[in-house]
Amino acid sequence: MRIAVDAMGGDKGPTATVVGAASALIEDPSLEIRLFGPVQTLEAEIARLPRPMVAAASRLRLCDAPTLIPQSMRPTQALRHGDGSSMALMLACVAAGEADVGVSAGNTGALMALARRALGMVAGVPRPAISTAIPTHDDGRCYLLDLGANVEVSAARLVDFALMGDIMARHVDGLAAPRVALLNVGVEATKGTSSVREADAELRRIEGLNYRGFIEGDGVFSGAADVVVCDGFVGNILLKASEGLAKMLVQRVQATFEAHWSSRVIGVLARPALKRLKNELDPVRYNGASLLGLAGIVIKSHGGSDAAGFHYALKRAVQEVRRDLPSRLEAELVHRRPVAPRV
Repeated sequence: MRIAVDAMGGDKGPTATVVGAASALIEDPSLEIRLFGPVQTLEAEIARLPRPMVAAASRLRLCDAPTLIPQSMRPTQALRHGDGSSMALMLACVAAGEADVGVSAGNTGALMALARRALGMVAGVPRPAISTAIPTHDDGRCYLLDLGANVEVSAARLVDFALMGDIMARHVDGLAAPRVALLNVGVEATKGTSSVREADAELRRIEGLNYRGFIEGDGVFSGAADVVVCDGFVGNILLKASEGLAKMLVQRVQATFEAHWSSRVIGVLARPALKRLKNELDPVRYNGASLLGLAGIVIKSHGGSDAAGFHYALKRAVQEVRRDLPSRLEAELVHRRPVAPRV
């Protein structure tokens, strides 16, 4: 499997992407990874790889991309001036069929705009939606979308999100009938914005969709749904707030055990349980957001991810390639979403 990587996009620079890519190659010998960025910079990073990862260097192919797209660049600027960037050349590689999937930790808006231009969309979907999994009760997970690509959306777009989330959960995770819910300020039919209420009415009419109605914020993490749909403004805030809360809880628990000698003794005994809790809540495990609706596969890694986080994003990319998600979206959305143009 061939993966194209924008090696320059993340907050931590190429160090995280190169080490993450090398560790993914060691874990999965079937992968071939192309790194896009200034060749001299990438060669220097490969030379600094830890000794256990040196063997992976032979399967890292370097592709020269002299410029990068900064986080501050607007999508319109990226479309006009970003052709020689590591992000644009990575996407061109996917569009040409030279890679099966592209991965970037770079500027989200630029990635959305460039990916849409390079790869196109499936089944008349107007714009991609960003989706990722979040941890839920009993070590489960729930797909949340949209996470920021579409800040203000119509009822029709919310319906698209629900259908795409359902297809992804069935084909990537193997769920026979994913439970789909709309995020709202209450579960009563009269609650929420007009677009949310209209989407609720339309989703109830779609045959074969296991739609469960409205869900409130506290239900997202309870395991009550497998797919939760909302606009990008709400979804992004929910995701970032949950990541911050998880970090704070782990830090508070650790600080409590370290506050006094007696609690430190208890902390030593509880260390295995605390480690499990930290691992379960760690956002790194769920890194790798799908850009659903594209006619190709692109995975967005969190901009602040370290090498371990980027490794998880690559694993997510492998999952989607093996399930051929864009083809499944195209085949099913053509029959399930309304034919009328959507905005």
